[in-house]
Amino acid sequence: MTFNPDAEIQSGNTRSGGGGGMLPRGGGGGRIALGGGGGCLLLVIVIVFTLMGGNPMDLLGGGGTQTEAASSGEGGALEQCSTGEDANTDDKCLVQGVVESADSLWAQLGPDSGIEFREPQAVIFSDQVQTGCGAATSDVGPFYCPADQTIYVDDSFFGDLQSRFGADGGQFAKMYVVAHEYGHHIQNLSGTMSKVDHQETGPQSGGVRLELQADCYAGVWANHASTTTDDNGVTMLQPLTDQDIQSALSAASAVGDDHIQGDVSGGQVQPETWTHGSSEQRQNWFMTGYQEGTVEACDTFGADSV
Repeated sequence: MTFNPDAEIQSGNTRSGGGGGMLPRGGGGGRIALGGGGGCLLLVIVIVFTLMGGNPMDLLGGGGTQTEAASSGEGGALEQCSTGEDANTDDKCLVQGVVESADSLWAQLGPDSGIEFREPQAVIFSDQVQTGCGAATSDVGPFYCPADQTIYVDDSFFGDLQSRFGADGGQFAKMYVVAHEYGHHIQNLSGTMSKVDHQETGPQSGGVRLELQADCYAGVWANHASTTTDDNGVTMLQPLTDQDIQSALSAASAVGDDHIQGDVSGGQVQPETWTHGSSEQRQNWFMTGYQEGTVEACDTFGADSV
């Protein structure tokens, strides 16, 4: 899937942020440090936990009690991102474009489903960033912070998604990641996120159902993406191709818990520890959202089995 070159993707909600010196320590805002003999494995665990919306502070023992409205650090508007052509050639602009497209869609679907819709913020960072959920480094990958209603995307992650985790590197694999994080924003607005016991693990756990619902919401966006329009009524994205769908499915498979535990880290697959779902589960729920195109189809909590 590609953006229409003439579509407008300018945004007041997406900006660059982070970078610079050491983040403050203490009070739940300390810098995440990955090191020691288990550093590589821990890096994999952190990325899979936070890639699809987990709070990195929950995993690493940070406080997560801050409620600041936005992240700190140098940065500003992505002035280079104004058209769909920019989104087709610059990953930062791609993130901004997907968020703008999702804004257009969920402003309609949200109220129809009883959700009081508010647009999220998005921050594209490198190295490190301060968030409403605490401090994070680029090691944690993309995540959504409910405290400041912001999607955070490390600008180097998409390369890792292909080289380390095995996604095909297509544009729609990247879009799937952003659309999934946007799905967590919808869960936050609906109150679903706050009702889940994030300590529970396993293939049928509440945490896995939360992640699979966000996958499904990403599929719903994919279903409607080529009908979303900019402020001038110009269609933002071109229709999906079969190759686009395969690209999204490659990303969903790449971040499955079984794939991470076995193929990526070289360990044993332990379903009882899963927090996001298997590759098959993630692919299936993305396709459910894509094929049905409705919020109601994404009721992972009402399903007997996911």
